[in-house]
Amino acid sequence: MRILLIGATGMIGRRVADEALRRGHEVTGVTRSGNGGTVRADASDASAIAGLAKGHDAAVLAIAPPRDGTDPIAPLLAAGRGVLDGLRQAGVRRLAVVGGAGSLEVAPGVRVVDTPEFPAAHKGEALAQAELLEVVRAEAADLDWSYLSPAAIVEPGERSGVFRLGGDRLLTDADGNSLISAEDYAVALVDELEKNQAVHRRITVAY
Repeated sequence: MRILLIGATGMIGRRVADEALRRGHEVTGVTRSGNGGTVRADASDASAIAGLAKGHDAAVLAIAPPRDGTDPIAPLLAAGRGVLDGLRQAGVRRLAVVGGAGSLEVAPGVRVVDTPEFPAAHKGEALAQAELLEVVRAEAADLDWSYLSPAAIVEPGERSGVFRLGGDRLLTDADGNSLISAEDYAVALVDELEKNQAVHRRITVAY
């Protein structure tokens, strides 16, 4: 499979690239800087994404919103829409989106980001990722998309290949913790690209 990986040098993007290459897939990495052997492009530029996506079988959107104190929502949505439009122009239907955990529910109608204990410093980013999920749901019916939310805590760790998959509800372990390593998240994402079991759905990955 030829995979266009947008946001290839982030914590999760690097691991998605490693996992895909490990399985024999071909990865074209895209970043805004063009560093680390990647191609330089802005995800909000649909024409640029279309040009890069041609000839690929799938794309992965693995970018985070700005973390510099500016509005995180508009740039992420612009990037998301740029990728959706670019894939349409290129005729590439398969898309996996690296999402956030804040939009997962802890009770019916109550999202993680809405709980009193959610850290204020991360709220803007969580809301931006939640908005991106709604854009994909509303505007990408013509694409074979999947949106993968990690556990509440996702960080570098070990690749075990052992985890659980869920839907819109936050998954926790027996002690109430919600964790996943970035390596195992990458395993789940590449699994989904290969198996296509959650097309037009959001899933979550946790221990």
